Amino acid sequence: MSPVLAGVLQLLALIAALALAYVPLGNYMARAYSSDTHWRVEKWIYKGIGADPDTEMRWPAYLRGVLAFSLAGVLFLYLLQRLQGVLPGSLGFASIDPDQAFNTAASFVANTNWQSYYGEQAMGHVVQTAGLAVQNFVSAAVGIAVAVALVRGFARSRTGELGNFWADLVRGVVRVLVPIAVVGALILVACGVIQNFSGIHEVGQFMGGTQQWNGGAVASQEVIKELGTNGGGYFNANSAHPFENPTPFTNLFEIFLILVIPVALTRTFGVMVGSVRQGHAILATMGTIWVGFVALMMWTEFAHHGPALQAAGGAMEGKELRFGIGGSSIFAVSTTLTSTGAVDSFHSSYTGLGGGITMLGMMLGEIAPGGVGSGLYGMLVMAVIAVFIAGLMVGRTPEYLGKKIGTREIKFAALYILITPALVLVLTAAAMALPTPGNSMTNSGAHGFSEILYAYTSASNNNGSAFAGLNADTQWFNSTLGLAMLLGRFLPMVFVLALAGSLAEQKPVPATAGTLRTEKPLFTGLLAGAILIITGLTYFPALALGPLAEGLAA
Repeated sequence: MSPVLAGVLQLLALIAALALAYVPLGNYMARAYSSDTHWRVEKWIYKGIGADPDTEMRWPAYLRGVLAFSLAGVLFLYLLQRLQGVLPGSLGFASIDPDQAFNTAASFVANTNWQSYYGEQAMGHVVQTAGLAVQNFVSAAVGIAVAVALVRGFARSRTGELGNFWADLVRGVVRVLVPIAVVGALILVACGVIQNFSGIHEVGQFMGGTQQWNGGAVASQEVIKELGTNGGGYFNANSAHPFENPTPFTNLFEIFLILVIPVALTRTFGVMVGSVRQGHAILATMGTIWVGFVALMMWTEFAHHGPALQAAGGAMEGKELRFGIGGSSIFAVSTTLTSTGAVDSFHSSYTGLGGGITMLGMMLGEIAPGGVGSGLYGMLVMAVIAVFIAGLMVGRTPEYLGKKIGTREIKFAALYILITPALVLVLTAAAMALPTPGNSMTNSGAHGFSEILYAYTSASNNNGSAFAGLNADTQWFNSTLGLAMLLGRFLPMVFVLALAGSLAEQKPVPATAGTLRTEKPLFTGLLAGAILIITGLTYFPALALGPLAEGLAA
């Protein structure tokens, strides 16, 4: 079987698996977030944290819950790392330095999982399981909760109430993430991913000596890092490591885990607003962009020039033989079009244009299908922008799902889409202008610029993948990337929740003959075009200095 055909078959199998899960999982999540009953374990949690799950919140109160919970998570994870040296199960590792502890705490709480350390050489079992793995669950649940609050803003009228953050958070963990993660972890263990609490031990012979490896609860962390679109690996090689991702089947299964909740949330959205066709339109936009990016990535990586690449069957540098170009391309696109950041190959080793595709995927806002929760609310904000553009074209007040998009709503949407580009471009410019940050670049020229541009793009969009070659474990990068992750995660949530509150206060507007049909293919095309044009106008100059210059010079 040719490598190209193998890649296409993997793509088709993945689409079929997502299609099978779409309706049942989407409907289940809609019921979970609309239910008036509480499970017994949920009641215990509410009692433990002192929350009343039946109290409705307006958007400022909902936002305070998000920020307070996340701040507590940052402080707890920071202290856990700083105290690692005296904790049991630390495997003899020292406490983490202050700047790196801040960076890691901000990273995992912001659902980014950027790692400026070697996981198997820095973090013991307690930090990995009680700290990082726990944040993989709750940070993902926070993202889903904010998305559900925005959906309620569209679904409700004449009220500013968006639900209860604590109830949404707990249900996201207990009813959605934990059950799927348990099943997924069992599948990964059955397929060879390790799950233990063993210490450091020597294995085999390597270049005349031995290698040291430590075990860990890898399968349980691997499944939630993909399912929650987190991305932080137990080992430095991430999902390219055979302990995390041993076979082509586990590789495809992990891609499925990355995509399944963001894809199914479009069904949840459609059910909750009372029109599943609206969810289909959002899914069609996401799917069109995702398939297009996968096709472009496969083309760039299979297009082999020169005898070495012809002999290898494509650009195999930085890719695992057991996954090949097809599996690696699907993984790379899926992890950068979501806020996952896990990698089964090294994006810095991709062709110039291939590396640019991974960057562009993040620059779109990671909305195709995006992160858990963040992909849906990011796409809905872009839908608001698209209907506003359509309204300008025909001279009519824009409407979406029966809600008028007025001055207030469009300001919230505009501020949302301006935050991450400002963070990416300003911080990249500062790093290139100052003398010290440039010393962290392994490469010079266009590729070196791409290393820094990729880092701030990844951090500001809560992705977490790296372009390799950049030594990010410095005070400058640990501090600025940590700030970018926090601001890039929580500032957009402010405007999403403010938009949700504004929409919920409106009374529904009846559809007329002049209403834009947002469930039709015409709107899908308009939405996809708006996303690509806005991103292109924002980032094209920076891309021209990095991956485009490198790709065209090859």
